[in-house]
Amino acid sequence: MTEELDDLRGLARTFAEKEIKPHVERFIANKQVDRELWTKAGEIGLLCLSIPEEYGGSGGTFAHEAVVIEEQGRVGDSSWGASLHSGIVAHYLLAYGTEAQKSEWLPKLASGEAVAAIAMTEPGTGSDLQGIATKAIRDGDEYVVNGAKTFITNGYQADVVLVAAKTDPEEAASGISLVIVPTDTPGFKRGRVLDKIGMKGQDTCELFFDDCRVPASNLLGEKEGEGFVQLMTQLPQERLIVAVACVAAMEFVLDETLNYVHEREAFGRPIFKFQNTKFELAEIATEARVARSFLDECIELHVKGELDIPTAAMVKYWCSERAMKVADQCLQLFGGYGYMEEYPVARVFTDMRVQQIYAGTTEIMKEIISRSLPTPS
Repeated sequence: MTEELDDLRGLARTFAEKEIKPHVERFIANKQVDRELWTKAGEIGLLCLSIPEEYGGSGGTFAHEAVVIEEQGRVGDSSWGASLHSGIVAHYLLAYGTEAQKSEWLPKLASGEAVAAIAMTEPGTGSDLQGIATKAIRDGDEYVVNGAKTFITNGYQADVVLVAAKTDPEEAASGISLVIVPTDTPGFKRGRVLDKIGMKGQDTCELFFDDCRVPASNLLGEKEGEGFVQLMTQLPQERLIVAVACVAAMEFVLDETLNYVHEREAFGRPIFKFQNTKFELAEIATEARVARSFLDECIELHVKGELDIPTAAMVKYWCSERAMKVADQCLQLFGGYGYMEEYPVARVFTDMRVQQIYAGTTEIMKEIISRSLPTPS
């Protein structure tokens, strides 16, 4: 942390306390945040913090993005998809977009005028990105996009979607490209906002493309077939974002549980006075501290450009697994009340389960890590 990051934390905390915390229940009921939340965040500079100022961003680093994610987690919210918008989609555009693409979209993302999504997962494919069936076939000066995507964060509110599609259906990884699809394009349709067991306020929906024509200039990258490499290159930051959210959730649910066990009484004394409660909380506090230390190390490495793919897999795997364990332990300390949705601990419990699945499952993370292990000589 620096003085600048401390100031940003103060701004983000005030925003989260005022604009997010009082409305969490409504976000959940509506299955999405209020659309004006995006523009309010853009007005005070909380979007695209790590995007250069020339494109409307704040010119910061990933550490700036992490501060905002942490402050969102500190108020117990998982509805606002700003981390994907700013930390993932904006960086695909920054890293691979043409000057025209960056100038058109990044300022809109930074101001909140446009909401962004990325569409990778399909109904018939999960972790196997090489097996996607959505096609973007060149037809003169246009690409014709056909296919379906599911589990798309920000999908219902999105104004622009980066679509992973096969520009060469005969190829596997080398046939994949990313195509920019504005959501006002004819042939683009939104499906259901999906009912999930957790993250209920985050708009996650199905997307459909039916002869959806976009200019050939909407290809992301210099040539067709670069999409898989682009995805693999950007995934470490996405996995680090998941880790940040997990650690923030661990710290939040620990605070909530500490408050509860000091206030709640059983057998004539606060629950905290029981040895089991103390031992459980000691373990939880240690888990959170260890995860925080590893996360901070990885953020520092990433800011310096030194976070490698196996280490990103490690921090995503470790923090997501530990967050689920901590949420389960904390819920147990709440007893029956922990099973009630009105208590934040219940939301954290269900929210954390997906962290072990998206951005690469725990099993995929272990596979990536195992490939980096040295072979005995």
